[in-house]
Amino acid sequence: MSVLEYALDIKRDVSLVISVCKKLGIDVDDENSMLDDEAIVILDNEFSSNEEELEEDDSEDEFEHDDFELDSEVMDEYEDIVDDVEIKKNKHKKKDISVQSNTKNDNFKQSKKEMYKKKEKLMENVADLNNVILYSNGMTVGKLADSLGVNVSDIIKKLFTLGIMMNINSSIDFDTASVIVGDYGKELKKEESADVTNFEEFEIVDDPKDLVPRPPVVTIMGHVDHGKTTLLDTIRKTSVAEGEAGGITQHIGAYQISYNDRLITFIDTPGHAAFTEMRARGAKVTDIVIIIVAADDGVMPQTKEAIDHAKAANVPIIVAVNKIDKPDANPDRVMTEMAQNGITPEAWGGDYMFVNISAKNGDGIDELLERILLLADINEYKANPNRYASGTVIETKVDKNMGVVSTILIQNGTLRLGDSIVVGTAHGRVRTLKNDLNEDMTFALPGAPVSITGLDDSPEAGDRFFVFENEKKARSVAEQRKNYLKEKGNTPSKSLSLDEIFSKINEGVKEINIVLKADVKGSEEAVKNSLLKINVEGVRINVIRSGIGTITESDIILAQASNAIVLGFNIRPNSKTLEFAKNKNVDIRLYNIIYKLVEEIEAAMKGVLDPVFEERVLGNAEVRKIFKFSKVGTIAGCYVVDGIIKRDAKARVIRDGVIIYDGNINSIAREKDQVKEVKQGLECGITIENFNDIKENDVIEAYVIEEIKR
Repeated sequence: MSVLEYALDIKRDVSLVISVCKKLGIDVDDENSMLDDEAIVILDNEFSSNEEELEEDDSEDEFEHDDFELDSEVMDEYEDIVDDVEIKKNKHKKKDISVQSNTKNDNFKQSKKEMYKKKEKLMENVADLNNVILYSNGMTVGKLADSLGVNVSDIIKKLFTLGIMMNINSSIDFDTASVIVGDYGKELKKEESADVTNFEEFEIVDDPKDLVPRPPVVTIMGHVDHGKTTLLDTIRKTSVAEGEAGGITQHIGAYQISYNDRLITFIDTPGHAAFTEMRARGAKVTDIVIIIVAADDGVMPQTKEAIDHAKAANVPIIVAVNKIDKPDANPDRVMTEMAQNGITPEAWGGDYMFVNISAKNGDGIDELLERILLLADINEYKANPNRYASGTVIETKVDKNMGVVSTILIQNGTLRLGDSIVVGTAHGRVRTLKNDLNEDMTFALPGAPVSITGLDDSPEAGDRFFVFENEKKARSVAEQRKNYLKEKGNTPSKSLSLDEIFSKINEGVKEINIVLKADVKGSEEAVKNSLLKINVEGVRINVIRSGIGTITESDIILAQASNAIVLGFNIRPNSKTLEFAKNKNVDIRLYNIIYKLVEEIEAAMKGVLDPVFEERVLGNAEVRKIFKFSKVGTIAGCYVVDGIIKRDAKARVIRDGVIIYDGNINSIAREKDQVKEVKQGLECGITIENFNDIKENDVIEAYVIEEIKR
């Protein structure tokens, strides 16, 4: 950028920038001289290091005098100057769109006017405020001294007597500052401001009249090798699939295409877990999900996963029946199988669009794109381009030449070259801005996927980003976010548990999400139907996934993203899955009697959950060999994999993740001697009371039941 553009960007006089350039040895002649990236970095460091000092000087000039009133002529003159600056700035910009309604000048003018209007009200509270010192995050010893109106050396001496060594620029925490302020007979209070540290929950509400249509964001999901990337490849008319190892997607990519003079953004995911992990972290990036199913293959396990994840995300679904050009293609079979999984086609009176396509030769692609635009029109996806940008990270990589390169989706506002940005806990200025075709841009509008450089650290997929008015603010917010996430890590957010259902209902939650797994299909259907019949105070049960077999990590990820409870009927997850659920704070409840499961869920919803007996797993033993004796019965030769096996404990026999028997341990023998317990890493012989059908590779899980007081 030119010297003039840089001066306008950082709100400094152009002659000051020129003199600083010459002082730092940067070769410039006048305001039209061009600055390269290296020169901009040097200048950024120089001005940011002096920024606090300059702001302190400004604040003294601004608030030293009691007379805040400005007559109308002065205000008119001030507004004329601002308008002249804007005209000059726009004249020298190469490419730009309409000035954002929340630019710094607009905010400055508005805040000035508000200050004058509220002067009388503020003056009424002066007497009360004289004894209150406001504490702001990252407050320095120097600023605390200024707020108290005392010499900074006095503060440093007081800190020294407390055994704390600090200087004028040291940050002082709230508790220490409270002690110092108390010594002066005053009270310290935290400055109230909008909390932007929690990006996952922070939202800016736009005025409806500022909103304009934006491109829909579409995610393609489905079973491996059913043609996800080939479909995208055909739409983009490029060779994405050929560049992937074995034609399987290796990364998350985001692309934008134009159809009928309208833009559509596509996100290509490597798996449903990645999609749901992003949702679990608060990243709501997708408007529409396309589930692609091969006409010659039908519904496969990963297709069912895609259905569960798309339904849990509560977004519209379009089914693309692919490979219809193959001789053995059977679209009707796909429709039947999808209907069996809760996706009933419109042609059969359902709610879901089905489109027959061939991703390979392009058949049906136009119809698919038209359906996407139709859904976009129905749902009216809108954004406000005239504000600072916000959105989500799609992927990040580190380039040895360019540093951190992040692919981001702009969900609101306009992102510009040079913007100060916070992404997760990273921050920086947007140094390069490129679209999905690797073309340089000066700005990007809502719905656009772009790659940026200039961040000081690598963010993660799913991280939210926000643009701030200047680099100092961005750096401050990034630091606050690091502290916030550090504290949050010590007290992790908890998913909904059975014990919390009633309180959540009182808070307005009208739907309880459940992931259900059972041992056989008959049990699954019986439990599911029983759950769906529960009706308490208008709250309904929503079974977002049900299936047979043991609970998996995929179930835990889905439950976490959807704030769901995991219910297991007559099955038992392994210790690794239980640990994973514990780390993700997902509540798993296991039952072997249907009425007990239904009774407990219903009682929780009514708020009359009885005190429960909770089981504690002692350990697991793997059956390595079987010994049969006529007098004793079957002895399982076992190796204790983890924990401890006790003789007086209860035991489950688990085969392939399914409980086949639940009873008591009868005896434990080690080297022909009867023992009370056997620890991890040792071998032993175990007999189970009234059960002899033990086989090799079964797992014997020892547990005890303990009463939990509420």
